Amino acid sequence: MSSIQQNLEHITSQIENAQQKCGRSRSSVQLLAVSKTKPVEAILEAAEAGQRAFGENYVQEGCDKVQFFAEHHPELNLEWHFIGPLQSNKTRLIAEHFDWMHTIDRAKIAQRLSEQRPAHLPPLQVLIQVNTSGEASKSGVSENDLFTLAELISGLPNLTLRGLMSIPENVPDYASQLAAFRQLAALKDQLAEKYDGIDTLSMGMSGDMAAAIEAGSTIVRIGTAIFGQRDYPHA
Repeated sequence: MSSIQQNLEHITSQIENAQQKCGRSRSSVQLLAVSKTKPVEAILEAAEAGQRAFGENYVQEGCDKVQFFAEHHPELNLEWHFIGPLQSNKTRLIAEHFDWMHTIDRAKIAQRLSEQRPAHLPPLQVLIQVNTSGEASKSGVSENDLFTLAELISGLPNLTLRGLMSIPENVPDYASQLAAFRQLAALKDQLAEKYDGIDTLSMGMSGDMAAAIEAGSTIVRIGTAIFGQRDYPHA
């Protein structure tokens, strides 16, 4: 058994335990394997172990991987999520290659993604990134601007708004983690009262996954615990 396969089994077990502990159904949380900076060989190893959803942070690197698997391993039918910051001059690449976009934080990005989504592809599944901590260094809309952006996205023909994403402040204690995640979950519930199809919360990483799951996360983003430490030659 490969180390990546072992790591996936370990993380999956942790997710299942967290779901069980807080009374959630076994399949309510999706594991998103964050494969940024990792070679296609590592992604293939994870895919052969059963992993299907992968998250990328860098536009060109991510698109190269999407194309590689479309050409060489179409039978795997992988699902690709873009989870990094996006400049407006690179929206076309995301619109053309990815299935999900987690980090919409302004109207211009949303409009360009919808305009540039190829007609033969289904709508791009999108999440609004919310800056719940108010940190100036973090991307994301404020809570005050969230509903204005959601209203705009809901009217765009080639995007489907599915929910929210956040990278909360890095705090070590469980209670603080849980409070931050519950804040985002409450916003998602408010959004769901107004729009159909709001069912996704992308929140939680290796260090705060249990708190995220207790608060209602439906996608946890795990990278190093699956693939090992990263190398950042081009970050």
